[in-house]
Amino acid sequence: MSDPTEKPDVPKTEAGVVVLDAKGLRALAHPVRVQLVGLLRKYGPSTVTRLAERLGVHSGTASYHLRQLGAAGFVEEDTERGNARERWWRSVHQVTEFSDPDLAEREPEAVFAYFQSIAAIHTLRTQRTLNELQTMPPPWRDSFDMSDWALRLTPEETAALSAELRTVIARYRTDTPEAAASAPDGAERVAVITHLLPELDAPATPGH
Repeated sequence: MSDPTEKPDVPKTEAGVVVLDAKGLRALAHPVRVQLVGLLRKYGPSTVTRLAERLGVHSGTASYHLRQLGAAGFVEEDTERGNARERWWRSVHQVTEFSDPDLAEREPEAVFAYFQSIAAIHTLRTQRTLNELQTMPPPWRDSFDMSDWALRLTPEETAALSAELRTVIARYRTDTPEAAASAPDGAERVAVITHLLPELDAPATPGH
C-alpha cells in the first residue's frame, strides 16, 4: 500500500502550475472533471455535495470523478475542513498547462476529448457572462469585450504571437487566494480566454 501522504507524480513548471503529461491528460479528458477542477480553483475548497449541486450531477458522480482527479494529483482532500459526514476537496494547482506537442501524437483521442471539454466550458462561461451583462455595474459592462482578428501567419509567427500574448497576460495579477487578499479595492475575477484557430481552408488569394 502506498503512503497516503505521498503526492502523485505530476510534473510542475512552477508553484501552482501543472504541466499535463499522458496520465494527467487522460484524467482530465472528461468534461465533469475539467469543471470540478475549475470550480475548486475559482471558489476554493468545497464539499462533494456543493460541487455536485453546482454541476447538476449526483453526489456519487462528483465523488467518483474527484477520486480519479485525486489519484492523478489534481485535487486532494482538505482534511482540515472534512469530517466523518462530509468530505472536502481542494485544488492542488491553480493553472494547467498543455505544452507537449508530442502528446497529440501519442494520445490523440485523449487530447481531442480534453480540448472538446475546454471548448464547451469556454462557451458556457461566455454565455453566463452574457446573461449577466445587463445587470453588471457600467464600468464592468463597458470592459466586456468579444473580438476576433483574421491574420495570415506562418506556424512560427503563430507560435510567436501566442508567446507574446502570454507575456502580456503575465504582467497582470493572477487570481490566486494570495492575490485576492492583497488586491486593490474593486478588483474582481476576470477571465481572459484566447483562441488561436488555424483556418487552413481559407483561400490564399481573394476570389480563388
